[in-house]
Amino acid sequence: MAFVFDMPEVGEGVVEAEIADWKVAVGDTVRVDQPLCEITTDKASLEITSPKAGVILRLHGKPGDIIQVHKPLVEIDTDGAPAKAEPPKAEPPKAEPPKPGGPPRAAAPSYPTPAAGRAPTPAPRPAEVPAPIAPTAGIISNPDTRGATRATPAVRRHAHELDVDVQTIPGSGPEGRVTHEDVDAYVTGKAEAPVTEAAPAVDAVAPVALPQITPSGAETRIPIVGVRRRIAERMVASKRTAPHFTYVEEVDCEELVALRSKLKPRAEKLGVQLTYMPFFAKACSIAFRDFPNVNAVMDEERSELVVKGDHHMGFACDTPSGLMVPVVRSVEQKSILQIAADMQELFARTRAGQAKREDLVGSSFTVTSVGSIGGVLATPILNTPEVAILGLNQIRKRAVVNDEDQVVVRHMTYLSPSFDHRIIDGAVAARFVARLKELLEHPELLLLHLV
Repeated sequence: MAFVFDMPEVGEGVVEAEIADWKVAVGDTVRVDQPLCEITTDKASLEITSPKAGVILRLHGKPGDIIQVHKPLVEIDTDGAPAKAEPPKAEPPKAEPPKPGGPPRAAAPSYPTPAAGRAPTPAPRPAEVPAPIAPTAGIISNPDTRGATRATPAVRRHAHELDVDVQTIPGSGPEGRVTHEDVDAYVTGKAEAPVTEAAPAVDAVAPVALPQITPSGAETRIPIVGVRRRIAERMVASKRTAPHFTYVEEVDCEELVALRSKLKPRAEKLGVQLTYMPFFAKACSIAFRDFPNVNAVMDEERSELVVKGDHHMGFACDTPSGLMVPVVRSVEQKSILQIAADMQELFARTRAGQAKREDLVGSSFTVTSVGSIGGVLATPILNTPEVAILGLNQIRKRAVVNDEDQVVVRHMTYLSPSFDHRIIDGAVAARFVARLKELLEHPELLLLHLV
């Protein structure tokens, strides 16, 4: 019996979703709640699981396709008869018969080999012209398997944590899918590999011939699908809609660094990793009391500014799937330690691909930071419909001149917030940042606002 599973409703107001990756193929046997595919919407990225057990008969769409809610997504033979499985829509190109005096055209590497007797023996291919590998949508081709590396987001994250390129790991799962065990076995094998002893030093240094690098001319095309497509669409819409301007200010963080160093061990005893981000978030929340229009969103249809009473703050988070913005709610009601604990839990859930839709929506102000990576400053793009975003940058020691004209070494950073110039004037932005500077250079003021 063929069961047609339609695209389910995955969130309020969501009418369509994009297929990011299929976890199954036609002919696969699936169980109840087994992941079928990964989809992305305007709000989140999530997996769709199977409501029934059986054999996959048909997949509707390929990675990058948009499927409307309540439209067919996959067909399942609930009787579990593999013989009923139908081939996918797209038929693989058949190998052409050989022409006299020339090599035959080989079948595409990702399709099965033609039946015996039909495929002629291919002539040797010139070594300097390697055959291109057709990449699977959204996945870089794996030269070891001559196909796409198949692995779930959890396995890719596991490999990333072990500093291993998942593309180099042979998979033992269905259709060559890389599993957690494959990653662990690969790492163990590398650790047990014998180490060649270094050759003894000699007085005379022989000239070393530099390797000859010959450009291959090969290229890989990677479709922009899933989360990356959503990010691209939002960034373009933001720059097109809101006239940005960025205001940069220098902040002396010497006292902030000292305060965090004192509080960090106490926070660790409570199981909380205390970064600088909660201090900056609390400073913004306090500053909103004097500049409420900064904590606001635009209603484009009504041409109205919606000033938010709650300080629901989004924090840009780098994940294996792309940039996400989990939201810490009601920052104005929380202490620095509570903000840090919420951020730690949200970031872990988001990076593991377990964030819920409500974790990623409803922010009224966003904080983004690349300080842990480096760089002097960045000019962030607004997370529309919000009207402001705070860019945090690296805190580093620099020689500065103090009020007594002495050159001293201090921990310094740059704040680089961006604003929607339709709403926030330059003078308002300058005063808002000046208030942040005051709170951060005298962080004991943050402790006066425990809630």
